[in-house]
Amino acid sequence: MPTLTLFIQRILELMKRYPGVIALGGFISGVCSFILVDRQQGLASWITTIMLVSWVWLMLENSLTKLFTKVFKREIPQPLLRYATQMIHQESLFFVLPFFFITTTWNSGQLLFTGLLAIAALISITDPLYYKWLAPRRWAFLALHTLTLFATLLTALPVILHLTTSQSFKLALGTAVVLSFPSLASIFPIRTLRNALAILSITVGIGGVGWVLRSWVPPATLWMTDVAISMQLQDRTPGDSLEEVSAEQIRGGGLYAYTAINAPRGLDERIYHVWQFNGKEVDRIPLDIHGGRKEGYRAWTHKQNFPGNPAGDWQVRVLTEDGQLIGVLRFKVTDSTAIKEK
Repeated sequence: MPTLTLFIQRILELMKRYPGVIALGGFISGVCSFILVDRQQGLASWITTIMLVSWVWLMLENSLTKLFTKVFKREIPQPLLRYATQMIHQESLFFVLPFFFITTTWNSGQLLFTGLLAIAALISITDPLYYKWLAPRRWAFLALHTLTLFATLLTALPVILHLTTSQSFKLALGTAVVLSFPSLASIFPIRTLRNALAILSITVGIGGVGWVLRSWVPPATLWMTDVAISMQLQDRTPGDSLEEVSAEQIRGGGLYAYTAINAPRGLDERIYHVWQFNGKEVDRIPLDIHGGRKEGYRAWTHKQNFPGNPAGDWQVRVLTEDGQLIGVLRFKVTDSTAIKEK
C-alpha cells in the first residue's frame, strides 16, 4: 500500500506540474480518431470506447468510491478524485473538438454550440476557473458535465454503433435529459411533490429547448468534402462550380447541386437537399448516403422546375433527417435582360 500511495502522489504532482498534457492527449486522440474514422475503424472505435467507459466511471464515481473503501479499507485521496474528474472533462472535450470544428457551419447558429464547447474546454484546463469558479457552483459544474457527455455521445454513437445522426442526437439528448434530473435534484432537494414536479418540468424544458435548437448542433461525424453548383454532371463529376448564373441559362438544362459527404464506415444516412429561393423553401429532396469513402459519398439533385422569374438569391441547405445543418451551397440567379444591358 505505501508503494501505491507514493505512486499516486507522484502522478498528482506530475498532473499539477503539467496540466496541459492531459488536454493535449485528449486532443491528439480526437485528431487520431478523426483521421482514422474511415481508414482504421477498429482503432477509432477503441479510442471512442475508452472515452465512454471513463464517462461511466465518472457517473458512478460515488458508488465506486464507497465500494473501494469497503473492499480495501482505504479511502481514495480526494485530490486524485478531483484531478480524475478534471482529466475526463479535458480528454472528452478535446477529443470531440476536432470533429465539431470541421463539421460546424460557421455562419450559422452552430457557431454558438461549438464556441460553447471551446469555452468549456478552456475552463477545463484553467485551474483557477475550474476549481475556484466552476467547482463551487454545483449547477455550473453539472451543466459542463452534461454538455461534455452530450457532445461525446454525438461523436461516439455513429462510430461505435453505426447509428444515424438523427438516432444519435435523440439518444444523446435523451441521456442528457435523464441525467439532468438527478443533477437538478442534488441542487434543489425534493421535499414535496410540488418540488418534484417543478424539477421534472425543468428537465423536460431542457430537452424541449435542445430539440428546438437541434439545427444549431453540428452533425459531429458528417462533413462535406466537395460541393458544387453546376450546369453539368458527367460520371458523377460536376462541371465548373458557379456562384452566379443567368435565368436564361438555367431554363434549358436546370442546375445540379452536388455534395460529397464524408461519413463513418458502415453508416447509412438519409439527408436532404433543401432548395430555397429568397429565404423560402421551394424543394426538399431526400438522398441516401453511405459512409466509408475517403473522398465522401457523392450525391446530387437536379432542379429543372424554376419559378417564372428565378432571379434572386438561392441556397441549397444540406440537412439531416432531424434538421441538423451539414452545410449550405449559395448562388445567385441574375435576370437575363440585366446581363444583356451590361
